[in-house]
Amino acid sequence: MKKKYEIDMCSGSVFRKMLLFAIPLMCSSILQLLFNAADIVVVGRFAGDNALAAVGSNTALINLFTNLFIGLSVGTNVLTAQYYGAKKEADLRETVHTSMLLSIYSGVILTIVGVVGARFLLELMKAPSEVIGLAALYLRILFLGMPSMMVYNFGSAILRAVGDTKRPLYYLLGAGIINVILNLFFVIICQMGVAGVGLATVISQTISAALVVRCLMKEQGGIQLELKALSISKDKLAKILKIGLPAGFQGTVFSLSNVVIQSAVNSFGPIAVAGNSAASNIEGFVYMAMNTFYQATISFTSQNFGAKEYKRIYKILAAGEIYVIATGVILGNLAVFFGESLLRMYSSNAEVIAAGMARLRIICTIYALCGIMDVLVGALRGIGYSVIPMIVSLVGACGLRLVWIATVFQLPQYHSLTTVYLSYPITWTITLTVHAVTFALAARKVLRE
Repeated sequence: MKKKYEIDMCSGSVFRKMLLFAIPLMCSSILQLLFNAADIVVVGRFAGDNALAAVGSNTALINLFTNLFIGLSVGTNVLTAQYYGAKKEADLRETVHTSMLLSIYSGVILTIVGVVGARFLLELMKAPSEVIGLAALYLRILFLGMPSMMVYNFGSAILRAVGDTKRPLYYLLGAGIINVILNLFFVIICQMGVAGVGLATVISQTISAALVVRCLMKEQGGIQLELKALSISKDKLAKILKIGLPAGFQGTVFSLSNVVIQSAVNSFGPIAVAGNSAASNIEGFVYMAMNTFYQATISFTSQNFGAKEYKRIYKILAAGEIYVIATGVILGNLAVFFGESLLRMYSSNAEVIAAGMARLRIICTIYALCGIMDVLVGALRGIGYSVIPMIVSLVGACGLRLVWIATVFQLPQYHSLTTVYLSYPITWTITLTVHAVTFALAARKVLRE
């Protein structure tokens, strides 16, 4: 019997249930970004453009380190959903406890690396000298909250696997409101600048993590968390790593390519960095809305794969692609249309706004291409293929992007921000085409078997 927060993914209308699953998840993602945007808006408005650049210049670097471990939560999501769909309670229980302990270990490792190496890493990225001190301070504070961030991500992955996207939304809403209040208090009242923004983020992440842990502890059945039962099952860890490591490695290399992109943007000075940071933040809303259907595709495909409902997998992919195209086209072009007004929320500097619009016009107009690519990857991972989409993405999206920056961008006539940003749509188009062929072959093999 399904609980009120759960969705039966293995029967009924795929289109309707995927939308029911996706809407709370989309709200969660947008809320999370709204609260992150509040960090940037507050610091940009009340601490100046250098503080804005300091916070924004860390985004690619933070993603570089966190994506490997967040990728492991994809392994948790897939494995939990497969065991839940197959009604294997003992395996499900072992997966939950292995995952939550793994999240703690992951967070501790990230904290040590981030706190110790902050300034060195920023120097490698060629962060502008005017902001490197502030950026290093912000980075160190943010990495102190990594254990909480990992616990929340892994816990949410478990809840998503059983169709529960509502409670993570409620927890994010509560923690995010506290984040905004603390931002305003630390930055405006206490005059703490980037340190205040970082501290507010860490506190809110800890609250959301505590709420997810409390939720899992109150659950019944295979997904119930018992702190005294936390342990690593070698079998379940191996399976999580088999699915999650390629996903995490792919995310890390994607972030590495974005670090190279950020370094290229950094070479144009603080104004370009500030504009790029603000535009990236706006762009993030569109991406996370589309990413909702990547997450939905993984969970729906995994549960149906575990329940041996193989023919529904094609319907799941079709629904995911239709939803992600509509989301990307509508929200992406709205971001461009209202771009200047949105960018003024981050900075009143006309040059910063112009630099931000240069990014939005190129990337957001055809952002749906990225969503199409991601949904195909989600379907492949849901049926147990994680290494192949990793290889395709690394070669197609990351490799070609790095080649573009190393060759075309270096030519004097093409040495511009426009050339940097064009690397995105070109590589998305190539990569999604290969993913589509790969899925067709993989799905046919699964059905045949």
